[in-house]
Amino acid sequence: MTEEKKEKKEKKEKVNKAKKLPRHPMPEQEAKVRAHNFDEVPLGYSNETAMLEASRCLRCKKPKCVEGCPVNVKIPEFIGLIADGDFLKAAHKLKETNALPAICGRVCPQESQCEIKCVLNKKGDPVAIGRLERFAADYERAQGKIELPEIKPATGKKVAVIGGGPAGLTAAGDLIKLGHQVTIFEALHKTGGVLVYGIPEFRLPKAIVQAEVDYLKALGVEVVESYVVGRIETVDELLERFDACFIGTGAGLPVFMKIEGENLNGVYSANEYLTRSNLMKAYLFPEYDTPIVVGKRVATFGGGNVAMDSSRTALRLGAEKSYIIYRRSMDEMPARDEEIHHAGEEGVEFLLLANPERLIGDEKGWLTGVECIKMELGEPDESGRRRPVPIEGSEFVVDVDTVVVAIGNGPNPLVPSTTPDLKTNRWGNIDADPETGATNMPGVYAGGDIVTGAATVIQAMGAGKIAAAAIHEYLNGE
Repeated sequence: MTEEKKEKKEKKEKVNKAKKLPRHPMPEQEAKVRAHNFDEVPLGYSNETAMLEASRCLRCKKPKCVEGCPVNVKIPEFIGLIADGDFLKAAHKLKETNALPAICGRVCPQESQCEIKCVLNKKGDPVAIGRLERFAADYERAQGKIELPEIKPATGKKVAVIGGGPAGLTAAGDLIKLGHQVTIFEALHKTGGVLVYGIPEFRLPKAIVQAEVDYLKALGVEVVESYVVGRIETVDELLERFDACFIGTGAGLPVFMKIEGENLNGVYSANEYLTRSNLMKAYLFPEYDTPIVVGKRVATFGGGNVAMDSSRTALRLGAEKSYIIYRRSMDEMPARDEEIHHAGEEGVEFLLLANPERLIGDEKGWLTGVECIKMELGEPDESGRRRPVPIEGSEFVVDVDTVVVAIGNGPNPLVPSTTPDLKTNRWGNIDADPETGATNMPGVYAGGDIVTGAATVIQAMGAGKIAAAAIHEYLNGE
């Protein structure tokens, strides 16, 4: 037998052996219990389970999983370290390319990125890359042994990062390691962007986000909160005291359906509903003095992750009924399968192939119901999904006292509107080179949702990483 054939045989045996090992589920809070609290739903792997799951990894020589990761995490390497029981070293390996592994391990759609490219996915279940990423990051934090990477000698160059969301945090983390002085300007009173105001506590605890922000501060990043760039200071003014700027202000502009009754009391954008609940802890009122309408019958419009977050939050706030009203079928829902599954387990009811047409209120201006029309699926549209078509005469009314509109977000307009030379597209997104994040203004870069529109956390992080590398070259005169 030739050496090549022997190698192929060994690889085949290794794959077959790995396929026989089941993918290890992560323990979770019971659905009936968690539907009434804001504690994190998944409980994490034990050391033993993490090692067993990591042992399924084939440690491919040319790993396709890395190609599927927007920040190029060294996946086989960190998983191999977990399999060997070296958990701290696994966390340090993760942080070589990913400044926010505890966050990514919780909210990134691994099933459509790294895990979908896993060799084991062809005829079985892929390695649970996200769960292992979370495990390693959590282990490091629990041990209190946060290892700071090497910081290159100070360059004397200063970079302003506008927006403390995933794109800005990633850019800041990469730039500080390259020796530049970095200041994050965050408009809200807590840094984290969508990680703190958009994603509920039961999916991403705020303490996890704060720990990642504290890590960046330990690296030397300065964080200035409650600082609204575009009001207190413009981009042009920042450029008078900084050598470069990165804009990562996200997509925080609420989008409504523009139907009758959207001005009734009891109608929220998902942005307001989740921000009140998540960042301002309205679920602990009156301990925290941010009131929120606690609806008994709540309808959420939309089928994405934000809609799932809103409908699940409604249950935890005390709703007796929480509906998702979505104009397509379950198969077309853009939300992660895990989020849809969790919502259903907790008691969220799905009214599918239904589209809201008008909101109904009483004489005092309070919402009492939503009139919907039934839909059927026609030919695929530009998104590749079958287009929903109204069925004439099929209108029906759902009695609700609260509606949350979660059909998408627009770009935050404040920075573009106060930076007259900055080029934007017809939707108001900043026009930036996808290869570098460079805008039409010298020294000004942008990335994340303010450029692409609403996308995933990891895609925003990938954009921050790309822009940081380009800013470094720019500051070096390259």
